[in-house]
Amino acid sequence: MLREVPWRGAGVAIPMFSIRSEADLGVGEFLDLKLLVDWAVRSGFHLVQLLPINDTSVHGMWWDSYPYSSLSVFALHPLYLRVQALSENLPEDIKKEIQEAKEQLDGKDVDYETTMAAKLAIAKKIFEREKNLILSSSSFQKYFSENEEWLKPYAAFCFLRDFFEISDHSQWGRFSHYSREKLEKLVSKDCLHHDIILFHYYVQFHLHVQLSEAAEYARMKGVILKGDLPIGVDRNSVDTWVYPNLFRMNTSTGAPPDYFDKNGQNWGFPTYNWEEMSKDNYAWWRARLTQMGKYFTAYRIDHILGFFRIWELPDHTMTGLIGKFRPSIPLSQEELEREGIWDFDRLSCPYIRQELLQEKFGTSWTYIASNFLSECQKGRYEFNEDCNTERKIASKVKTFAGKPMLEREEKLRNDLFDLLKNIVLIRDPEDSRKFYPRFNLEDTLSFQDLDDHSKNVLKRLYYDYYFHRQENLWRQNAMKTLPVLLNSSDMLACGEDLGLIPACVHPVMQELGLIGLRIQRMPSEPDLEFGIPSQYSYMTVCAPSCHDCSTLRAWWEEDEERRYQYFKSVVGSDALPPSQCVPDIAHFIIRQHVEAPSMWAIFPLQDLLALKEEYMTRPATEETINDPTNPKHYWRYRVHVTLESLVKDKELVSIIKDLVRGSGRSHPPLGEPDAQVNQETVGEIVEKQQPSGERIPISKQLSGVPRKEDLCILKSPRAIHEV
Repeated sequence: MLREVPWRGAGVAIPMFSIRSEADLGVGEFLDLKLLVDWAVRSGFHLVQLLPINDTSVHGMWWDSYPYSSLSVFALHPLYLRVQALSENLPEDIKKEIQEAKEQLDGKDVDYETTMAAKLAIAKKIFEREKNLILSSSSFQKYFSENEEWLKPYAAFCFLRDFFEISDHSQWGRFSHYSREKLEKLVSKDCLHHDIILFHYYVQFHLHVQLSEAAEYARMKGVILKGDLPIGVDRNSVDTWVYPNLFRMNTSTGAPPDYFDKNGQNWGFPTYNWEEMSKDNYAWWRARLTQMGKYFTAYRIDHILGFFRIWELPDHTMTGLIGKFRPSIPLSQEELEREGIWDFDRLSCPYIRQELLQEKFGTSWTYIASNFLSECQKGRYEFNEDCNTERKIASKVKTFAGKPMLEREEKLRNDLFDLLKNIVLIRDPEDSRKFYPRFNLEDTLSFQDLDDHSKNVLKRLYYDYYFHRQENLWRQNAMKTLPVLLNSSDMLACGEDLGLIPACVHPVMQELGLIGLRIQRMPSEPDLEFGIPSQYSYMTVCAPSCHDCSTLRAWWEEDEERRYQYFKSVVGSDALPPSQCVPDIAHFIIRQHVEAPSMWAIFPLQDLLALKEEYMTRPATEETINDPTNPKHYWRYRVHVTLESLVKDKELVSIIKDLVRGSGRSHPPLGEPDAQVNQETVGEIVEKQQPSGERIPISKQLSGVPRKEDLCILKSPRAIHEV
């Protein structure tokens, strides 16, 4: 409060798995964070942001690369273990095995399955040699006593998952239902499998030690480690096994159609039973935040909108469109009847006419109708019982694969899904007299075939449901849950508030002191095509891209029309923009963001690498971390340059540091580099740095060097406010 100008900082974002170093085994490791912190300090960054780092080992295959689908919200991921740091006395055969694994796994992308198998195999060999020494140590005993509440169930779950060869705990016979008594028997020293239990303890202990070392190093260097709090947990997780009452297991979490996916998203997580969670003042959430606070100084609340309301889907759905908000005030049957709406079966069941089948399936329509549908009225059809949900359709379509009259499986499945979604109202499965308007109902043939009166009534009720009647309810819901999170730790909380934003969200975030997120190409203002960084509010993180969208380079290349519009309206040039995001373009966009009033400007590492042509050799599309439209996306991106090389790159460091310092943002004091990096001291590096080569700007506006007159203007408080 004593500052004349609010404090502003900058940071870098990169998933843990994407980091590459000379020491790692095919994937970024917790101890690599020390090198990343060194590079951040030299570049003028106060923050390093990661994606979730919890164990996701649900399927035992590459599907587990999805970092938001936690096996446990407390356990760390074995993927990030540095096996050569498990012991100071590794025998030569294990050293050789580690070296061979390093060479084998040093690929362009993460090979999730091979990397996990190699690390666990090596860790087991070291465990057999040193288990007695480690497990009897005072440091392990202290760790165990502080974490046994979650560590014991986690180890027992991992044992049962591997024993039954499935993580679906409903398939575990008498162990399907968790109890404290069963747990103590499973982890008892007298069990034949006790060494397996101990191995899981051992791995988690070392992960804790390694991450703690990196976190302490970051604190010492004045760098904030920012973690990520996923909105959901996998339905086959330790948490749903131990606390089934906290989850609505017959539902699935997702998001309605938005910028990321016009068809909506289905993440597959069960939704939360907030009523049950409130009974112990949200103890499960408080424990999660306490655990995160051991390592992180700040955190991102994934999909903060879920604490206001969540997009809830039946567990038999595979796509994300036919959902409803929970909590929400539904349309009652009485309310609809007062408005002259009465044919509820017509509105809530798939509206399938013969003409639609002929249009969609051509000459194959009779074959489709005879196998999937029954004629309920003349020219009207309904789905058979064995294929009246998306999961049932997908299962049945597989049995028809290869039939000569049918097109490829995916298209047939999606066409049948479209028929299933051709509804106007969704009937509440728990109360048949309550209804919810189907999202984008005006797009459906079912709606288009209604009379004008019904159309007008349903349009009005649709907008009331989605944009008016829920606001107070959603505000109340958020004010019950979010303060509990915020009071559970001393970490700085940032909310990911992208997507379909209710009007109550930003006022609540402002009231609670929560920092929002601004992505320039996804403006929260409906009348803008691109956000204006100079007009962002202080309580925001601004960024040119994030892990859920294409990188700066990929975005520039993928949409010629938007690229032209950006060049014209933001850069202010009528010239034809370059087809690639050349360093001058990246420099201009990054400069816009560092000069924004936002408290934080955080840049994906890929966007920072675009500042130098040398790092643009890799195709831009390969740098994208996630594709939200693909529920089975393989999260495997690895930076194509090592951290050691980045630390040595004086030119890139100088470009970034000049941008940060020139913007007036705070930057950490320079000190000695990490002892693991045998290079010149930072002082020597600074003395030897020369200005980068003369660049030819595309326009004067793309110059990244602050002009003298700009620096003079920024001394004026009014100018600072306007910027």
